[in-house]
Amino acid sequence: MDSRIPYDDYPVVFLPAYENPPAWIPPHERVYHPDYNNELTQFLPRIVTLKKPPGAQSSEITPSQSHVFSLYQQVIPDSDAHRAGLQEGDQVLAVNDVDFQDIEHSKAVEILKTAREISMRVRFFPYNYHRQKERTVH
Repeated sequence: MDSRIPYDDYPVVFLPAYENPPAWIPPHERVYHPDYNNELTQFLPRIVTLKKPPGAQSSEITPSQSHVFSLYQQVIPDSDAHRAGLQEGDQVLAVNDVDFQDIEHSKAVEILKTAREISMRVRFFPYNYHRQKERTVH
């Protein structure tokens, strides 16, 4: 008996449109080129601390349903989260020492809603963020 799966039974996978890479810049010109940025500190993990007053809601920050990391899709301008330094495209690595990698969305929301003081270890990771946002926001 043939154990191969018929071709029509395979799932359909849609790949994103191909984007051409940026033009190559010779190494000796990169330091002075306006399209090349050597400043990488914005991508390092950092700690963002939020303190909520009693009765306050955690609606200032909205986690997406990403299962790789929790990406913050929306940070309300001029909110405590915004003033603390949280920004769109931040990946939450941990909250109050709870690892947020592969965390269930409902558990992430529960932690963020119940904690009075939130200490987040985040990193800015904009790679493909806007394309992912377009796919998930309806």
